[in-house]
Amino acid sequence: MPINKLADFAAELAPAYATTPIIARVNGVALNRPQETLAPEELRQHACTELLRQAAQSAGLLDAGDAHPVDGVISEAAAAAIEALLEQNLSQPEPSEEACRRHHAAHEASCRSGERVRARHILFAVTPGVNVAALRKRAEAALLEVRCHDGSDDVFARVAGELSNCPSGARGGDLDWLGAGDCAPEFASELFGHAEVGVLPRLVHSRFGLHVVEVLEREPGSALPFASVRGAVAMSLRQQSFITALRQYLRLLAGRAALEGVELDAAATPLLQ
Repeated sequence: MPINKLADFAAELAPAYATTPIIARVNGVALNRPQETLAPEELRQHACTELLRQAAQSAGLLDAGDAHPVDGVISEAAAAAIEALLEQNLSQPEPSEEACRRHHAAHEASCRSGERVRARHILFAVTPGVNVAALRKRAEAALLEVRCHDGSDDVFARVAGELSNCPSGARGGDLDWLGAGDCAPEFASELFGHAEVGVLPRLVHSRFGLHVVEVLEREPGSALPFASVRGAVAMSLRQQSFITALRQYLRLLAGRAALEGVELDAAATPLLQ
């Protein structure tokens, strides 16, 4: 759903800020409560949601009396109106056969059946009330430690045993052999369809938290013919098209808005017709 993707898009629209020292506003509408400090990503998500909510009101799709939230949770009516707004304003052309074939040829590694990965991880769980910035620092320090060692001992297993919030920590973080369906999609997307073996160079984000991941072995599986994955390829291209259009539309709205306490990458001229 588009609303659920706003966090990802908002993160790309502005540089990070450590805190929110003042009340941030979009066209005078507050995004946070007095003395409330939001994480940079959360603040930008609130801003993007409010931009779309106000645009839906301007388009006559949402009652002018719809209550604006300061906690980022919009009304059901606002969610439906934003969906209608995006349907009206975002162009999503159907991918051509040629485009689908090019995408399949360029991403053959991700179009395989039976691919398996043997991996281990160190989980830094995001739980209610956790300081995400401090958690990220601990996760990044652990990533640096396991990547920068001389191999004299199994640093990964030791750090997993000491720090991981997953029961696998007692086994040095070992997850055994995994198929794409054995883990959360956002976790699987970082593990499967790639060739690298070893500690991944960046933290892996999932609904459970932040992961330091090491790929120990790979079994590539067998390539799937284009005909059997044509529908999935077309869906992927449609999704990419939607993401691009939504980014452009948000930049356009930001360029027309009065923003206080939050910066988004605003477009000076319309990018969508």
